[in-house]
Amino acid sequence: MIKNPILPGFNPDPSICRVGEDYYIATSTFEWYPGVQIHHSRDLVNWTLVRRPLERKSQLDMRGNPDSCGIWAPCLSYADGQFWLVYTDVKRFDGNFKDAHNYIVTAGSIEADWSEPVYVNSSGFDPSLFHDDDGRKWFLNMQWNHRTESFGGTPKHPAFDGILLQEWDAETRELKGPVRNIFAGSPLGLVEGPHLFKRNGWYYLTTAEGGTGYDHAVTMARSRRIEGPYEMHPDRHLITSKDAHDAVLQRAGHGQYVETPEGEAYHTHLCGRPLPPHRRCTLGRETALQKCEWREDDWLYLAGGGVVPSVDVAAPTDAMPEGKPARVIYNFDSKLLPQDFQWLRTPEPERIFSLTDRAGHLRLHGRESLGSWFEQALVARRQEHHSFRAETVVEFAPETYQQAAGLTHYYNRHKFHALVVTMHEKLGRVVTIFSCPGDFPHGRMAFPVESGVSIPDGPVHLAAEVRDNDLQFFWRSEGSHDWQPIGPVLDAGVISDEGGRGEHGSFTGAFIGLLAFDITGRARPADFDHFVYQAL
Repeated sequence: MIKNPILPGFNPDPSICRVGEDYYIATSTFEWYPGVQIHHSRDLVNWTLVRRPLERKSQLDMRGNPDSCGIWAPCLSYADGQFWLVYTDVKRFDGNFKDAHNYIVTAGSIEADWSEPVYVNSSGFDPSLFHDDDGRKWFLNMQWNHRTESFGGTPKHPAFDGILLQEWDAETRELKGPVRNIFAGSPLGLVEGPHLFKRNGWYYLTTAEGGTGYDHAVTMARSRRIEGPYEMHPDRHLITSKDAHDAVLQRAGHGQYVETPEGEAYHTHLCGRPLPPHRRCTLGRETALQKCEWREDDWLYLAGGGVVPSVDVAAPTDAMPEGKPARVIYNFDSKLLPQDFQWLRTPEPERIFSLTDRAGHLRLHGRESLGSWFEQALVARRQEHHSFRAETVVEFAPETYQQAAGLTHYYNRHKFHALVVTMHEKLGRVVTIFSCPGDFPHGRMAFPVESGVSIPDGPVHLAAEVRDNDLQFFWRSEGSHDWQPIGPVLDAGVISDEGGRGEHGSFTGAFIGLLAFDITGRARPADFDHFVYQAL
């Protein structure tokens, strides 16, 4: 069986592509660097992260991008002996404008170096590229209408002004011909995330609708001509949980169709798994996969009927889920950052971290403040379980309270908790808590352990334990085996899409990782000996 979600934790907007016996899924990474995650599978059951292709400054520079901007909704395809990746770099979030720039990169293989980006357009986000069987290529994206009240985390339908289609010339690397608005969406509204495929002479269009919250859906339409008109699916939506409030997989929408070599049909979609009592999805938007079937009317349906996605889905083979180890230890012994980790925005990682300055350690160079949109020394991995424990040990000698380093449960600049080592003018070196539980727009922090707890010289062990909606920090000095709780139980549920200003206010996911900042500008280093992630 396929066990959903197949990509747990922050892995939204899944675009799926099959090449021979190999399947690939590309997902959005937003402000996290390098851009776009690509997972690989040969059985649709077990998936392995194999590439983040947007890794050079010439391909992607997100310094200054607001939270929840950056890489939106990539589309991965294969044609003409190479892979094609289409993506948006969004430069604005709040307000009427979006400034969404769309690009194409290519590569002969997933693992290869990807090409320099080719700019396409900026009329809207969620681009995709369709390779027709006559050799022509078509570029799609939603059109953004700024003449609306659609801002501040409460999107309105008029801003999502239909799906645009224009031909792409692969030789001149430019769009050509008329721009057509081919699909206005269903009455659910907020039409985005277009993907085209062709079968039995029909052009099938799937889109995401309803916003990326609890009304999300995969909407389906078809036409005999690529430019339309498109008729709606008999059920309107192929996949949605909007009317099934007790379903395990909520917020279901935005995905893509794929066939096995034997012709079996599947469709990806993003989803969220909310926790009671506040229905907050602390793992962000995850990737799931549903088995589908074609019926005599030439329409696609979920296997077994209905529109509500399932957790357990029949796989095309008898492959067994391999699972991941419950406990992962990162010793930072390699010259490369472990693949599970990413950082924020900057294409110049050598300025924020090093694995060679001190062997066996991850060194963070303290840069801008926790929550900066430009150059922040924060290296983290996804939270993949509702309950987990993370541990690290840090060596850090601050000279002022403007320097800090430690462990953080992080979503964005308005939603984080951090346990840090810093300096206090009366207590000396201390371990203390910085907490910003969703205060928007001011980003005010709370300090729930007063001035901090004095600690001896030498390495300091730090831990965070999350159990569903609760977070407890711990610390111990080198040589001690007794973990000391510090501060109150904090609200871990705020580190979620729905935390803070609520649904549609942000839509990435929770990370746990390491940070250092030095707002004196002296780049005080902090050395981390290891990092442990333990599912509970």
